[in-house]
Parts: sequence; C-alpha cells; structure tokens
Amino acid sequence: MHEFALIEGIIGIVRDSALQNNIRKVERIKLVVGKLSMALPESLQFAFEAFKAEEELFHHAVLEIEEKEIVCSCGQCNRSFAVEDSVSFICPWCASGSVEIIQGRELYIDCYEGEEC
Repeated sequence: MHEFALIEGIIGIVRDSALQNNIRKVERIKLVVGKLSMALPESLQFAFEAFKAEEELFHHAVLEIEEKEIVCSCGQCNRSFAVEDSVSFICPWCASGSVEIIQGRELYIDCYEGEEC
C-alpha cells in the first residue's frame, strides 16, 4: 500500500508549512486525487487515520478528498470526453485512438486549514 508513504509525505509537507505559519492545530487537509493516480481514497483515509494519531498537530484533523474523473481530449475531432473505463481511451465521437489525457492524473494538496497560535 503506497498510500501510507503518500500520507506520510503529505503530513510532512503540511507539518512544515503549519510550523512556518504558526499553526498550532491542523483542522482540515484537502487533497485532489485523480482516478489514474493509483491512490485509492479509502486507503488514503485509512493511512491518514493511522498517522494523525501519532502527532498532536493532526489529532482532530479531517482529510477531505476530491476525486477527479478521467477526461481526454481527442486529437482528431478536438472534443473532450469523460472516460468510464480506464482501459479504453477511444473517442466516442469519431472513434479515434489519438487522445490526450487532460484530467485524472492529479495528486496534490489543495489546501489545509488550522488554528493559529
């Protein structure tokens, strides 16, 4: 489960930022996770619950995850479309396989909120 390593890194980034900004308690962390990132939201939540118990800064923090769908752009007809099946990347409008993934690979900290000292 690489989600534990991801959460460990995320907690480290937020911890460093919180300390630099005089935050004494982190209340919420928002992540954006694309469906192609291979990070499972349920596993991220599980890992977060395990890690937050170890650090007072995060004891009451909530992890919010916004999941991004897979969206492609067709190089043939220039239309964008959502992909339901991550195995088949064929344009539903013109049946071209010349597509570019424009959404779905995201994995980043969107923001966090906390209480100042």
